[in-house]
Amino acid sequence: MEQRELGNSGLKIAPLMFGGNVFGWTVDEATSFKLLDAFLDAGLNAVDTADVYSRWVPGHPGGESETIIGNWLKSRGRRAEVVLATKVGLNKGADGKGLTREHILRGVEASLRRLKTDYIDLYQSHTDEADTPLEETLAAYAELIAQGKVRVIGASNYGGDRLAAALEASRVRRLPRYESLQPLYNLMDRAGFEADLESLCRKERLAVLPYYSLASGFLTGKYRSTADLKKSPRGARVAEYLNERGLRVLKALDGVAARTRSSPVQAALAWLIARPSVTAAIASATNLEQLAELIAATRLSLDQTAIGELNAASAP
Repeated sequence: MEQRELGNSGLKIAPLMFGGNVFGWTVDEATSFKLLDAFLDAGLNAVDTADVYSRWVPGHPGGESETIIGNWLKSRGRRAEVVLATKVGLNKGADGKGLTREHILRGVEASLRRLKTDYIDLYQSHTDEADTPLEETLAAYAELIAQGKVRVIGASNYGGDRLAAALEASRVRRLPRYESLQPLYNLMDRAGFEADLESLCRKERLAVLPYYSLASGFLTGKYRSTADLKKSPRGARVAEYLNERGLRVLKALDGVAARTRSSPVQAALAWLIARPSVTAAIASATNLEQLAELIAATRLSLDQTAIGELNAASAP
């Protein structure tokens, strides 16, 4: 399996990360273990989660995903094989903030406890927090790196200006810098990332780890009419994609999939993985059949004709 550099961190990851938001939500612990075993056995190594997963489920306080991953790590003894990524910041404190020094230092201890590990490979700011000084956040991470609790830090959901400011603060104050960015990016959501973030990440050699790689399931081809939106609870989320451009993208995916003897899922992920700025796509599976399709996408190499067709169909 191909391994790619995670920014300037020295860490290397395969071009597909397992999105752990499903653990403890739509996937129970036993199935989660099977999925994670198969993922590692396929030569993939990066798992992404967050302290807030899955707080949106009634009765869940958050941390359910981390707990399941921790139980799996303890039972399998394969910690050294995993590049473990989690996030802090959305599970805010009483002051409404999540990236203050106090909250980060408290949050990392809770995550380490749930994950049953001594260190986190990639610890990420889940979302930008304009009223918390960047220097305070970065200095807190510096403490954790010095203590050996965190190896590398990353950002998620940062705009271009704020990400640039964070990188500058790291340079000026000699603080750890963000080595990765998690943006919303896929064939349907291109404009936001490509406007200014993509060039910044390439210039600064940041790893790019897009989430919603399949546009909340739209790029699977499952939703092609308003009637299809009723097929899944996620249907309402993809309604915005069901327009002329969306149908054009699905048609292009169908054509590429037919020629490459793959599927729309594999073609969509292969397009993302082939982007020069992208390090690894984040995607989730709830069963082994879905996971096999995601893994197959890492082996699909699209030619320039196929990439050109998908670029044209999905142009913002």
